[in-house]
Amino acid sequence: MGNVKQAFEQRVIAVPLERILPTRKLDKSIYTSKKYLSILSSIRELGVVEPLAVHPKPVVEGGTTSYILLDGHMRLQALKDLGGTEALCLISTDDEGFTYNRQINRLTPIQEHKMILATLKRGVAAERIAQVLGINVDRVKVRANLLKGIAPEVIDMLKVRMVAHEVFTELRRMKPIRQIEAVEMMISANCFTHNYARMVLAATRPEFLVTKKKQPTDINPADIARMEREMENLHHDYRQVEDTLGETMLVLVVAKGYLMRVLRNEAVACYLHQHHADLLEELVSIMEAISADARHLERE
Repeated sequence: MGNVKQAFEQRVIAVPLERILPTRKLDKSIYTSKKYLSILSSIRELGVVEPLAVHPKPVVEGGTTSYILLDGHMRLQALKDLGGTEALCLISTDDEGFTYNRQINRLTPIQEHKMILATLKRGVAAERIAQVLGINVDRVKVRANLLKGIAPEVIDMLKVRMVAHEVFTELRRMKPIRQIEAVEMMISANCFTHNYARMVLAATRPEFLVTKKKQPTDINPADIARMEREMENLHHDYRQVEDTLGETMLVLVVAKGYLMRVLRNEAVACYLHQHHADLLEELVSIMEAISADARHLERE
């Protein structure tokens, strides 16, 4: 897996707006929508929080490279409306915009935390941030302190995942080693809810807690023992899957490449479209999922 191509370059660059080529035209109704006006207000007050995702245009005209916009059409339009001249962009090594949008479509709690911290450091008042984001000022302060007491390894594992904010409260009650185990189980189960985190906390042995906790009255020792066994089994299964994940993804990527070559055959594609449209749609969906999973694995 060492030769797998990176999905994005490890840098963010400033690109002039006239060299960014949108891949779709925004509907006129967008300009009066609440979402667009919120983006406009946010950029005006805080700047662009999340870089645009672009891919270099294959043809370089006059020695100047143009960039195909994969994600961030509203942000691009807002920058133009505000008189901006350039935008910070993340450079994709592929032009498949659908996989990027499938993986990242809004700020995760950790990304939001970093954005709020950066804005506070620039001297913007918490009250102003709350007004722009449409939340209570107390929530701004809570989110600014979101990662206090959280292990660095946990922050890295959750940085691109949509996690309930309350999960961090429960993790903070555990020691770092248990935080890491808890998050590994969440990833294995693909469940990042507050209730799941509470269940993990309830099944945590006292020696792995920051402070002794009073057991909920509705959970008896037998339930705790059962949850501990289930958690240990889940953690074991997670480790087994982790050990074989790279090889499995390699097989899937190779299979996807073969399918793509088959579907490039016009006769095959036409036949499937006419006689097995459902099968063709399912094959395309599977290939998209493989691309998304492979890129997600690279980010981790």
